[in-house]
Amino acid sequence: MKKEPLSFALPKGRLMEQSRELLHSMGIDFSFDDRRLVADDATGGFRFFLVKNSDLPTYVNHGIAGLGVCGSDVIYESGCDFYKLHTFGFGGTKMCLAGLRDAHNNGNDAALKISTKFTRFTRDYYHRHNKPVEVIKLNGSVELGPVLGLSPYIVDLVETGNTLKANNLEVIRELEDIKVHLIVNPSYYKLNYKRINKFVEDIKAGEAKWNLERQQ
Repeated sequence: MKKEPLSFALPKGRLMEQSRELLHSMGIDFSFDDRRLVADDATGGFRFFLVKNSDLPTYVNHGIAGLGVCGSDVIYESGCDFYKLHTFGFGGTKMCLAGLRDAHNNGNDAALKISTKFTRFTRDYYHRHNKPVEVIKLNGSVELGPVLGLSPYIVDLVETGNTLKANNLEVIRELEDIKVHLIVNPSYYKLNYKRINKFVEDIKAGEAKWNLERQQ
């Protein structure tokens, strides 16, 4: 009897492209052509779902997808518990406190007022450091917070810093390194642990080879 394919959620955008490139190098071929959001690989061993980054933990938490590729920032904001089976070498970034350049902000105000998409992370981070904080939730371009006077500070992911510079902002403090993980629903793992463990070993070997090839 043929086994059901392992279900796998991938986030839209660059992480999906990097994941697909890695999987392709391992002989796992699939594509989301013609705006399709579900795709099977050529061998029938995997079924991939293309989802919004912030929705990915929900799909894995509810068992719609057993596996997923997700950043630690998104995992933390979701409040869900997963097994982290592997940490990828790609997609890493930093969570930072930023503010207007030359505004003499140092993040040491008696109470911080911060605009961010990452409200759970921000509250928990500053509470752990015994720092009063007022958090304003934004879903769009958080850089506008300081520019328009909504808040002196933002907490956001920073990779190159180009968007900050373009809006006269600068990093004040790096708060945490953000990594990308292969996650699995705990119940799904218990049902499929042999196949998943084999896949994790293949991922580790495949990524090492893929990284070597990209450096040549």
